[in-house]
Amino acid sequence: MQTTTATDGSGNAAFWRAAPFVFLLFWSGGYSFAKLGLAHIEPLTMLTVRYGLAALALLPFLLRPRLRWPATARHWGALALTGFLIQCVYFGLAYLAMKRGMNAGTTAIIMALQPILVAALAPLVTGKRGGRYLWAGLALGFLGVLLVIVSGGTLGPSPWIAVALAFAALLGITLATLFEKWHGLRTDPAVGGAVQYAVGFAVLLPAAWATESMVIDWHPELVIALAYLVIANSIISIGLYIALLQRGDATRISALLYLVPPLAMLLAWAILGEAVTRLALVGFALAAAGVYIVNRQTTGG
Repeated sequence: MQTTTATDGSGNAAFWRAAPFVFLLFWSGGYSFAKLGLAHIEPLTMLTVRYGLAALALLPFLLRPRLRWPATARHWGALALTGFLIQCVYFGLAYLAMKRGMNAGTTAIIMALQPILVAALAPLVTGKRGGRYLWAGLALGFLGVLLVIVSGGTLGPSPWIAVALAFAALLGITLATLFEKWHGLRTDPAVGGAVQYAVGFAVLLPAAWATESMVIDWHPELVIALAYLVIANSIISIGLYIALLQRGDATRISALLYLVPPLAMLLAWAILGEAVTRLALVGFALAAAGVYIVNRQTTGG
């Protein structure tokens, strides 16, 4: 994605200061809207429709004058691989894990291991190793996530196949994060998004055709859910996540994901009327403290 530098004007600087908060809010809301929509459509079918609509929504932005297209096969390949890892491996396998019997809380805890995996593997890409305070922040953030999930009473046993699928999804988002930081190629957001969703659509359409009925109940709840997932979650959130990765430290950006389960629970309370407990609020505070420590350590503050 095309990004700006530290010497940009005040408007751009303000945008990039707000970008992590916008990413967190829109990404966290995806859980509630996905739950709203999945009552009317099967998971892989939902992802296929979501990716097709997202790709179509980006088409007008590809007609802009002086649009910067990738100039090399390596650049096109990097876009396609990132799209496959995030849209197919991460989202596709996480949805399949829940379809095979894993509940949302257990899935969230497995995905919350991502910042720790990124911190452990990032030295292979950047050559920089984190100190004990960085690891303390990561541990504190994970503890906060664990408290949030436990407070919701959503943990439970899962079939081994579901566990394997969830860990494969975790590997997908971890590899995508490290890969984006490693290749260092900048891409116009519309081009990058369109390629990602075209890849996701092309891979998941036959998978949904082979494994699901592909029957869609066009209930208003599904329409609202798809509108949110396409615009706020797919186009804005994932676009910001990739852009933030290219601008900053991979471990610091990944640590923001610790705030997703707490925020998702608060949004589920606001949107779906689900309860929020005191233990969840304690977990939210711990997760926020962990993210703050990681940010301080990775920015040298």
